[in-house]
Amino acid sequence: MRVYISVDIEGVCTVVNGTSTSASGRDYDRARRQMTAEANAAVKGALAAGATEIVINDSHGSMTNLIPHELHEAAELIQGSPKPLMMMEGIDAGFDAAFFVGYHARMQQAGILSHTISGGTVSNIYLNGKPVGETAINAAIAGYYRTPVILVTGDDRVCQEAKDTLGSVETVAVKQAITRYSARSLHPAKACQLIEASAQRALQNLDSYQLYLPQGPYTFTLQFIQSGQADAASMMPGTVRVDASTVSFSHDDYIEAFRGLRCMISLARP
Repeated sequence: MRVYISVDIEGVCTVVNGTSTSASGRDYDRARRQMTAEANAAVKGALAAGATEIVINDSHGSMTNLIPHELHEAAELIQGSPKPLMMMEGIDAGFDAAFFVGYHARMQQAGILSHTISGGTVSNIYLNGKPVGETAINAAIAGYYRTPVILVTGDDRVCQEAKDTLGSVETVAVKQAITRYSARSLHPAKACQLIEASAQRALQNLDSYQLYLPQGPYTFTLQFIQSGQADAASMMPGTVRVDASTVSFSHDDYIEAFRGLRCMISLARP
């Protein structure tokens, strides 16, 4: 059994603001150790359920956050940026299941550090007219490769977002959002215990989960925070300028549509 794990940091237990998510932040070392511990918990649960191959993709920022020598030796690690599939780099059609660990709610939602891909650039992203966050965008990549997302961990808001998006999915809320920058967290060790148990349970009930497969053709409509960002993104061939701050891109193939989305965001960044 092959298991793919994408690990972000904003949804990790006790992370509540930018001091934990940037290498220059005073709480970053603590946060990345907890990020690594939660990834390990997911690995242990997967192994207990019979996993024979586990690939972890570091999915936050520079994507060099996880501490390699502290990771469980059964897992292989993908790090660095840019990567063609970014938070889903390394997934292929041979994986039996995917876990999203440390995820967060989409932009314009009330979760801890809520954003979608780029907090300084993106106001909203719509897929075929429906607002989507990183959970949905990445779950559709997993679905493209015939892999169901069966576990999502983070705050209570992303857990609800995952259920609303994916339907049947195991979730672990390691903290309850109070405001965008405050939360009531479980003890870090307790969070890891719950993630391990949930990962094992999800894999033992693998037949209970379905692929997330939005119907094509695929149009990503990207609403930027300000019009200058849309000016830059609209220089990409194939884009359509929707309004002053909004640009869209369409393709029959989901991965190509996703690449267009990432390119628009990259062009718009300062």
